[in-house]
Amino acid sequence: MESKPNIFTAIVPEQSAGERLDRWLGTLAIIASRSRASLLIDQGYVTLGGRKLKASFKVPAHAAIQIEIPPGEPTDLRPLDSPLDILHEDQDVIVVNKPAGLVVHPAAGHAQDTLVNILLHHTSDLSMGFGENRPGIVHRIDRDTSGILVVAKTDSAHRALAAQFQEKTVHRIYWTVVAGVPAKASGTIQTHLLRHPSDRKRFASTKTGKGKLAVTHFKVRKKASDCSWVECKLETGRTHQIRVHMTELGHPILGDAIYGGKFKKAAPRLALHACELGFEHPRTGEQMFFQLPWPEDLIEFAKTRGFGT
Repeated sequence: MESKPNIFTAIVPEQSAGERLDRWLGTLAIIASRSRASLLIDQGYVTLGGRKLKASFKVPAHAAIQIEIPPGEPTDLRPLDSPLDILHEDQDVIVVNKPAGLVVHPAAGHAQDTLVNILLHHTSDLSMGFGENRPGIVHRIDRDTSGILVVAKTDSAHRALAAQFQEKTVHRIYWTVVAGVPAKASGTIQTHLLRHPSDRKRFASTKTGKGKLAVTHFKVRKKASDCSWVECKLETGRTHQIRVHMTELGHPILGDAIYGGKFKKAAPRLALHACELGFEHPRTGEQMFFQLPWPEDLIEFAKTRGFGT
């Protein structure tokens, strides 16, 4: 794994002007959390014009914030010998098909049984980033969601891919089966998401303007009497974004144990699948595109609802 420091520049977009530095920095794909942002700021790795910034600094529009990611430190991650469905691999990236039920990186209750552990058994070349338990991870999909994920093998690839996610140039399409039939055949849902105040497992939209901007474009592909096959295109990629947006639209995803209510057992598992991913190769600039049909554990369910591939 690489352990060289990374230095990159992030430009503050117009809509983020006036936000606290730690809050805005935490939205960047390469950092991905406010706690990590605070750590970098406290250690003096975040500057503007050579001046070290404080977490409370209000970022101005179009400012060029320089961020240094320090060399990674060894972790206690252990390789896990388990099947890995690789769609593409080269010296810079690995594109995998993640099965439902597999956690992407170590978290509470999943210390050594994640996609990261499986990747470490496959290769020793993963970007280290912060030297935490997320080597190579540029973006995530929920444990119970299946589908396509790109992983960075080098820090330069990680930085380039993270910039694409931040600039919203990555193509991401999900298929889902939801309860009922949406009133509109297509539309856009735009909210700000925050963790639910009383249930830490859930997220919810807020009317206060606080939280992370979440934008989902949806289109009904097919309708049945009691459910619909919906295609969701992500403009942003927030935790539980599609699950929250579909629920708040009045059409929760079938099989969703958290948001599904009476529909949480209406499918073999969460009926959500990351079926398309497109991005610019971080080194060659080639346009990469990957597509998958319904996975085996959902295909029979989809067929019974009239939603063949």
